[in-house]
Amino acid sequence: MRISRRFAVLTSVACLLLAQVVLGIALFGDGEAGAVTALPMHPVIGTFEADDTALADCDDQQCFEQAFGNVAYRAGPKAALGLLDESLASGVIPADGKCHRISHTIGAASLARFHGNVARTFAAGSASCWSGFYHGVLERSLSTVRSLSATSLGKAVVKLCVDPSFRGSPWLGDQCVHGIGHGLMIATGYSLPLSLRVCDRLRVAFDQASCKGGAFMENVASSYGFRSPWLRDDDPLYPCNAVRAGDREICFGFVTARILPFVDWNWDRAAEVCSGAEARLVATCFGSYGRDAASATALDPAEIVRVCGHARAYGHEGTCVAGAARTMVGNYTGGREAAGMCARARSAVRDECFTAIGQILGRLSSSPRKQVSGCRAIALRQADAAACIGGVTT
Repeated sequence: MRISRRFAVLTSVACLLLAQVVLGIALFGDGEAGAVTALPMHPVIGTFEADDTALADCDDQQCFEQAFGNVAYRAGPKAALGLLDESLASGVIPADGKCHRISHTIGAASLARFHGNVARTFAAGSASCWSGFYHGVLERSLSTVRSLSATSLGKAVVKLCVDPSFRGSPWLGDQCVHGIGHGLMIATGYSLPLSLRVCDRLRVAFDQASCKGGAFMENVASSYGFRSPWLRDDDPLYPCNAVRAGDREICFGFVTARILPFVDWNWDRAAEVCSGAEARLVATCFGSYGRDAASATALDPAEIVRVCGHARAYGHEGTCVAGAARTMVGNYTGGREAAGMCARARSAVRDECFTAIGQILGRLSSSPRKQVSGCRAIALRQADAAACIGGVTT
């Protein structure tokens, strides 16, 4: 009897459950793997398949995903992402975060359109809806791996983000390896230990860290609404406080995505949790706090500044606005929106905010001239431009 590829892959995922405790002991601190629960099965095994679903027919999430995927498959990702942006602006698609999943599907459909060519697909995409397009591309690129072992997955991922057509852009290269982390979590049924182990097989330390960042992000905020087994109901800092020491800072860079739902989005309580983290990681936690302040307020400058005010009592208001600024620049590939937010911040933290803008502008371009001109273009005051330019070189 012939075994279907879907059945074979799902069986492999089920078998991984037996190995999770061993992997957890190896990769998490204090020899503690956490409670192992049944893993959700891979939601997107296989390649995207187009059908006749049209946007006008849709009133639910699954239909929207398929409809936008159809546009991407037939007309290309630029057309689909442009239509998604228009639909969000007009209210056809609710601005409730579900556009990230739609852009995942656009990425998957685009990869099918370009016959599995990751580099060509990446070049045609954009960072709309929190870079879901890039995550979708990497997620689907792993669906053809024959074995969900660290060795097989490692051999696949080292080939995915090396094409010079996008590695010439530091930002796009980072999106690629970060997307590998998301893709690994989805492809392995949310096995965080295995995903981290595979990230370690990337050849460059920065790529390893970025890949792990994607895995940690997917762990606490699943693209498909699943709950990872590597979360605890009694500890909002887990697994960040239990992974290997070298991985903790990476994990804490996304930890408030877990803390905030845990405390019912009470910003004061979230700040208190951050303040109680391991001393060397408190600032990293407040940087994550700023990242989520940006996303939770729909990038509203005044609201971001207000939310970051909750971190002032702990000495990390500047860390918060800097984290928000990095998020705004990274998602819009420019600095004007972030500069408007920084200009509203208190003078005591304004330099720190503009320095953060420069740090990301420095990654968006490898040209020193463009980096400096980018800072000058978005700064209204000379001191702001100087802080931004200083950030480029840090």
